[in-house]
Amino acid sequence: MVKHTSFSFQTQINGACVMQPLVNLSSPDDSGAWPAKRRKVLDWLMMDTQNERFIDNIFVKMCERLLDAGVPLGRATLHFAIQHPQWFGARILWHKGITEAKIDTFEHGVEETAEYLESPVYEIRRGASELRQRIDDGSQAASRYPLWRQLGNEGLTDYVAWPLIHTQDKRHVVSFVSDKPQGFSQDHLALFADVLPALALVSEIRLKNRLARTLLETYVGPHASEQILAGATSRGSGSTVGAAILICDLRNFTAISDAWPRDDVIELLNGYFDAMSEPIEKHGGEILKFMGDGLLAIFPLSNSTACADLLKAISEAQTAVTALNKEHSAAGREPLAYGIGVHVGDVMYGNIGSRSRLDFTVIGPAVNIASRLESLTKEIGHSVLLSEAFVKLAGIKTQVKSLGSYTLKGLEKPIGVFGIPADQKENIEA
Repeated sequence: MVKHTSFSFQTQINGACVMQPLVNLSSPDDSGAWPAKRRKVLDWLMMDTQNERFIDNIFVKMCERLLDAGVPLGRATLHFAIQHPQWFGARILWHKGITEAKIDTFEHGVEETAEYLESPVYEIRRGASELRQRIDDGSQAASRYPLWRQLGNEGLTDYVAWPLIHTQDKRHVVSFVSDKPQGFSQDHLALFADVLPALALVSEIRLKNRLARTLLETYVGPHASEQILAGATSRGSGSTVGAAILICDLRNFTAISDAWPRDDVIELLNGYFDAMSEPIEKHGGEILKFMGDGLLAIFPLSNSTACADLLKAISEAQTAVTALNKEHSAAGREPLAYGIGVHVGDVMYGNIGSRSRLDFTVIGPAVNIASRLESLTKEIGHSVLLSEAFVKLAGIKTQVKSLGSYTLKGLEKPIGVFGIPADQKENIEA
């Protein structure tokens, strides 16, 4: 990839289109080459944005300040490639008259679509140092990209885009579009050139903060990630919380993993975890751990509807697994079976592990009981087992079926165990 050492703009000399440097990054003395001119918007970006966490808010305010500085700006975008399990990238869109940016995310796979491959963003990410074009004159050049045709039809006139270079030459994209007949002047382009290095620095800091948060949310969940980012990083740090606990396990996974091709096993697990996880997260639960073919989730009792939310999550998960099993049956595969154990109680929630490797999880007798109930599902033929303590707290004793008392491993006294009748599982309310 060619590395560029200056920002440039196109101009006409004797009818030819040539590139002229806006900023010469090599200076003959120690005075420096940037910024070319002291500007209020640049002072603000460098010195007055330290308390703003979100780049979209900074971008909106920056565009408003560019307007105040006389730049004929009608639309602007920031395009970031992001590290996320679901999203390939994100776009922050500002246009004149809005006070909050529009944020769009794009799933993995968009990079193979015609919409992306025929876009200025793709051209910049491929290595272009600048794209500049009048888009209102109906020329063939103005129709080079579908986006340019669209913006020209909306009454916008002049388009310019540059790479926004982050550490290790990671290329993101910023674009500005004018809505005035005269478009951008060379002074406007010089102002943009002064702003770009500062915007790159400011955006990289926010993007890395967001990346750290995203990675933590991906691997430990949103609540745990908040605690870790707030400083809960020492071994033993944590708190005791009351929670409804759900432990789920896929049946016969060892036989499946031995018999199936690896990629098919991974696809099966991902489909199964989607079916189980999405209802849990939708209803306010937090998945703390995937354990091979199982998962551990909690619904904190600080939420007064925690027990009801857990039951709704189970009901929706059962429906999703049923739909998944129909797909398996159509493909000639055995249906998936699972066991779920549910209990309620206080758990220790925090950092546990060695001096150099920690895990943010929950432990305690209540977790053990939920795990034992999940194991008991194999023996008594019910896919979901609820403890008596959970049933009482949820207030659903008349809606579930008592299965008797069982002595669970590690407990001296038996506990009451309840099941969800198959014909009532969709209608339980707490």
